[in-house]
Amino acid sequence: MGYLKAVLNDDKNLEIKNLKILISTGKQLKRDVSKYEKELKKYDGQAVSKERPKIIKLNEIENVKKIDNIKKPKVDDNADSSKYTIKAVVSRDNMIIIDFYDSITKDFVDFKEDKTSNTFQDIYQLKGNFKDAYPTKLSINGVDQIVIKQKDSKTLEILFEDKTNLKTIYFINRNRVVLKVLDLNKKKNKATISKAVKVYKPGLNRVVVLDAGHGGKDSGAIGSEDKMYEKYTVFNVTKYLESVLKERGYKVYLTRNSDRFIKVRNRTVLANDKHADIFVSIHANAAHKSKIKELQGIETFFLSPARSERAKRVAALENQSDISNMSGSTQKAFLESLNRPRITASHKLSIDIQRNMLYETRLLHKDVEDGGVREGPFWVLVGAQMPSVLIEIGYITHPKEGKRLFNKKYQEALAVGIANGIDSYFAKNP
Repeated sequence: MGYLKAVLNDDKNLEIKNLKILISTGKQLKRDVSKYEKELKKYDGQAVSKERPKIIKLNEIENVKKIDNIKKPKVDDNADSSKYTIKAVVSRDNMIIIDFYDSITKDFVDFKEDKTSNTFQDIYQLKGNFKDAYPTKLSINGVDQIVIKQKDSKTLEILFEDKTNLKTIYFINRNRVVLKVLDLNKKKNKATISKAVKVYKPGLNRVVVLDAGHGGKDSGAIGSEDKMYEKYTVFNVTKYLESVLKERGYKVYLTRNSDRFIKVRNRTVLANDKHADIFVSIHANAAHKSKIKELQGIETFFLSPARSERAKRVAALENQSDISNMSGSTQKAFLESLNRPRITASHKLSIDIQRNMLYETRLLHKDVEDGGVREGPFWVLVGAQMPSVLIEIGYITHPKEGKRLFNKKYQEALAVGIANGIDSYFAKNP
């Protein structure tokens, strides 16, 4: 038991030598020696004895328990050894060290476990008496409570109490008993993990460019009341969305940070320059005077040749602020040549955004109408080299829905719904 002797006597050189013996012999016997290798790393660079190592028995490898850095406790050498049998009791690191005046045997230590309604107890009773049992305070970092008391004139009790079931062991060497708490590092790590708030960041390493439609001299669609301009409500929703996405770890850029006009054909330039993963353009819809009370609802569009008169009408409304020299047939030919995988990805993004917008807004108003996911020839999306969508957050011309679009809570609900849709898209299409 050379290693045990070394650690009990605080002989580091001898301890290092015996650790190397344990590792070498253990490997020969194909035993797990990782715990000894880990212990040896603590002494990297320290001098060791160069005496020739001796071969030890297998049962020594299996049964020896490490005790590190034990120093002799300060004691009162003038204490009356005829009256008291225990010289000193101290706590150090993860150990309690008890020194007796005379040599002892294993019969001097009795151990038992107990459990209360919310704690576990390891109880050690030692044959002996200690004059400073009452004033002595014992503590080990990571153990809830350690109590020392003279149970009777012949028995000193040391109790470990904790919310978790501690693993404690003890060693005896001549006139010393060492009580050691194992795996305290694991306990601390578990506590740290349980208390830590896990923040999931779905947007890490994702770049999103948001485009608030219209702006400046281009007011967009106009509602029934004074200054109910599309450019204002879509900008507010875009700013709320920017904030939500940034909280979720996305890198977000805006095509406009103020009320200014940007040509439709220039809005995707930023997205391409920033190598965005997706491009999202936010707008509000409008109906003809004859259908103001009829048309309402949220719609999400992706770029492709239009397949419905409704999609063509909405696209024409959003495209009118930009002047294009393409004829109708040229535009159609151009749209037919678009990258099909990008259209497919844009379609998937549209579905996720539409579904999540409806869910969030219907928490506030159950009658929010689903305008669906549609294809359309929107020129603001043409230049994007990544999946892109155009969202119509509602009809600004509708008597009820138009007013909702200028309500802060409703704008925030729209933003959260769009953000959730973006999260869903990336989760399913990494």
